Amino acid sequence: EDEITLFERDMKEFWIQFKISYSTEQINQTSALRDLCKETIEALSEKWSKKLKEEDLMIDKIQEYNNEILQQSKYIAEKEEQLTEIKSKLNEEEEQQKNLTDSIQELKEELMKKMEIKSSKNEAAKEKVERVSKIKTLFKERLGLEMRRIHDEQLQFIFRHIDHKDPDKPYMFTLSINEQGDYEVTSCAPPLDCVAELQLKLRETNNFSAFVANIRKAFTALSYK
Repeated sequence: EDEITLFERDMKEFWIQFKISYSTEQINQTSALRDLCKETIEALSEKWSKKLKEEDLMIDKIQEYNNEILQQSKYIAEKEEQLTEIKSKLNEEEEQQKNLTDSIQELKEELMKKMEIKSSKNEAAKEKVERVSKIKTLFKERLGLEMRRIHDEQLQFIFRHIDHKDPDKPYMFTLSINEQGDYEVTSCAPPLDCVAELQLKLRETNNFSAFVANIRKAFTALSYK
């Protein structure tokens, strides 16, 4: 019985020591694990805190870039609007320039036509004056006629030897060429009632010699009244 009692006592002491030893080791392991977890958590916290700060900085940077892009977009939109207005004004100015050029060209063409017409009329008037001048001597010799060139390119015709009572008495009329290139009697002394009729006939026939002869006949008939 003593040996059994001794064995049981030894077994109890062994379990007591074993429990104490196991508990101490377990506590030490738990503490070590806890410290390791704490260090790991602190390291991870520091790492993630740093990462979060970097991400916050990145987000701020992205937001800054977005704001800058937004400002650039607004600036570009404003410039595009200004460019559109400038293009519109340029198109309007080009259209006005084209219209002005067309108007100038039309005026040039119209002016050239008028100059051609005027030149043609001047040439016709010059030919008529030359034709009158050529027969000046003939009229003077046969009809007692004297012709003078006076102001505004007019010709004055002076007849003498009409009034048998006063052969030197002048009978005269003034002839010009109007803007239409036609003969026109501008004065007549003494006045003749048939001047308008003779002038119309001259324009129709262009027979200047007959016109002058008929004027002289009318003056002669008037001298007998």
